[in-house]
Amino acid sequence: MRCRFQIARTVLLLLLLLHVGAAAVHSADKITATVLIKDSLTAPHQEAAIEVKLLAKRLLHDSPLGGEPVELVVNGAIRATGMTGGDGRAVLSLVPTAKSIVPVQVRIGNSPRVTGAEGQANLVVWERRTPILMVEVSSLMEGPPSGGPLPGLIPVPLQDVKPLSDAADELAKLSQFYYGIIYVTTVPPGADGFAASAETRGWLGTHKFPHGLVMTIPAGEDALGAKIDELHAAGWKTIKIGIGRSKAFAETFLRRRLDAVVVPEPAMGEAPRKAKVAKDWKEVRKKL
Repeated sequence: MRCRFQIARTVLLLLLLLHVGAAAVHSADKITATVLIKDSLTAPHQEAAIEVKLLAKRLLHDSPLGGEPVELVVNGAIRATGMTGGDGRAVLSLVPTAKSIVPVQVRIGNSPRVTGAEGQANLVVWERRTPILMVEVSSLMEGPPSGGPLPGLIPVPLQDVKPLSDAADELAKLSQFYYGIIYVTTVPPGADGFAASAETRGWLGTHKFPHGLVMTIPAGEDALGAKIDELHAAGWKTIKIGIGRSKAFAETFLRRRLDAVVVPEPAMGEAPRKAKVAKDWKEVRKKL
């Protein structure tokens, strides 16, 4: 009897080891993925479209991951589900009921080939009458070193960049009772707007800037102008002021007969003639 018991115990142990080994192999075979999300803007009781991109981590470069289930999670509850297309993208819909800035997560659903992962962004819900400032992200940063990026383009790696003195505090005062903030990041050619959005959001959070909408636009002539026109056409007509660092940013607002503030004060002759100029962020509120 004792011999039979030992044999049975040995067989059970071997089966357990085989099961654990198979599970480990199966887990090792799974793809490691990254979930990237863009911020979304809507009004109460209006549908929000939340854009998601799923990337497979590869040795040389990441690649889009299609055919995978994704779930939109708000306050711990699944609010929408979808499937990524061949380009790795999906759009998830949600209808919020009240003005707020809501952190949302998108995670990979039950997938046999991808390990679990999630990303986070903001769903910005403003009333249409909310006054909105569009702020060029580069105007919040210390100037790039010699040979740095073109004006208006954020430097890389972003985590090494320090914010300008008083920028976060002054924007917090502007947003506390009045303005909604749209942070505008110009993406260099060939760069991923989803990744730039996540990196910018992380930098703003690290340096305690007030919550707002992070918006990425491609580098190129009047890409910002097209976005302003699109927002106006969608009913966001309270976008009337732009605060930026680059001449092109300010000129985009001036061409539309909107106000523009340049900060910090540029070299002589670099600011457009009709733009207001603030020496530093302490002066910005006086120019609005």
